Amino acid sequence: MHEPSGPEPLSVLALFRDAAGNVPAYARFLRELGVDPGAVGDPSWIPLTTKINYHQRYGLSERCRGGRLDTAAMVAVSSGSSGRPTVWPRTVEDERPVTARFEQVFRDGFRAAERSTLAVVCFALGNWVGGMYTVAACRQLAAGGYPITVAAPGNDVEEILRVVGELGPLFEQTVLLGYPPFVKNVVDAGVARGVDWPSMQVKLVLAGEVFSEQWRDLMAGRAGIADPESGVASLYGTADAGVLGNETALSVRIRRFLAGHPEVASALFGDSRLPTLVQYDPAARLFETAEDGTLVFSADGTVPLVRYHIADEGGLLSYAEMILFCRRHGFEPGEGPPLPFVYVFGRSLFTVSFFGANVYPENVTVGLERPAVSGWTTGRFVLRTVEDADRDRWLSVVVELAPGAEATPERERLAAESIRTELVRLNSEFAHYVPAEQQTPLVELRAADDPEYFPKGVKHRWTRPEDGAA
Repeated sequence: MHEPSGPEPLSVLALFRDAAGNVPAYARFLRELGVDPGAVGDPSWIPLTTKINYHQRYGLSERCRGGRLDTAAMVAVSSGSSGRPTVWPRTVEDERPVTARFEQVFRDGFRAAERSTLAVVCFALGNWVGGMYTVAACRQLAAGGYPITVAAPGNDVEEILRVVGELGPLFEQTVLLGYPPFVKNVVDAGVARGVDWPSMQVKLVLAGEVFSEQWRDLMAGRAGIADPESGVASLYGTADAGVLGNETALSVRIRRFLAGHPEVASALFGDSRLPTLVQYDPAARLFETAEDGTLVFSADGTVPLVRYHIADEGGLLSYAEMILFCRRHGFEPGEGPPLPFVYVFGRSLFTVSFFGANVYPENVTVGLERPAVSGWTTGRFVLRTVEDADRDRWLSVVVELAPGAEATPERERLAAESIRTELVRLNSEFAHYVPAEQQTPLVELRAADDPEYFPKGVKHRWTRPEDGAA
């Protein structure tokens, strides 16, 4: 059976040569590594760039094409929690590939070309990439002829419910865009106050977190979404380049099949966890996998990203490979865009994503170093997120006690408050993204050398997959 072909992939070699000739910092980067651009004949010879080896070593203007920062229309700032903040300039042209991902969701999933749509941006507003980038993309869709009206209350539940209450009934559908746990808070708060979500034909656009298919069904039920396959769409994005890929009805159908067949999912992904599964346009963002099973991508822009190593755990499958795999396992996935797939288990091995904020072990370390806590802890801990019975997500920190120290409720409270204080102080994303009532982590104290979390003779891992239960 003939399968449709997708777009022509981005030429990494062409982007490399352009950046080598027109981006001062990249030219220096190559010289310092002893790389002759003229001698590079294969993309695999191009060195990987990272925040540390490239973006934090060279000046901002130097990293822009032509050394010109003043060509940028806007900047976004990613969290400085693992170092100094990183600034990402962009032009209106840079926003077009991101707008195309939103368009695919709104057009194909929500039929927004045919329905008047209220788009309510529930991401935090400010220099962080989520809110303003989403506003810009939705406004571009409106400027392109879609009957979309944008409201941007940000991550303020009261203001969101006020906007939805006043404007929602005036449109044929209402789209809530935000981080999964926060959008759940909004929907739950609305249910508690008698908001008639089903009458507003609610749809959800989510980003920043891996969530389960049970969570998708739960949210569809509470918001009155008749078809969770087309009415709930997740985006995969970064501050570095905006949206990299998005769920489609096809990718959701496949993921839901895999969720019901864990042995098939494990065979496909090589892991018992169910990752986010999205499709991407290789003409705009070309993905590769590094040897350690993490992701690399290339993308043009004001700051060109050439083989940029984002270190998210994941992998790639072509459209044909995915369709064939499904059929071999007795599942017919149906029609969908002929785009490749990228699957993502989460952020880096060394961070935990919570309400879209990257939580770094360094933040927690400072909390455990405060005088009220440091005397009876070792400084070792395990950071993760967990879900409670109502599928609300919480930050969990399992802390190792000093030898001979006892676990008490008072000590758990002290550790939790100390960690929260430092998270809010050090991590601007955490302070602005996470609702105040969920900023205090769940702390569990374990004895020194606890075999489950702190075994002897094993290199300590500061984070764990997000698979626990509160």
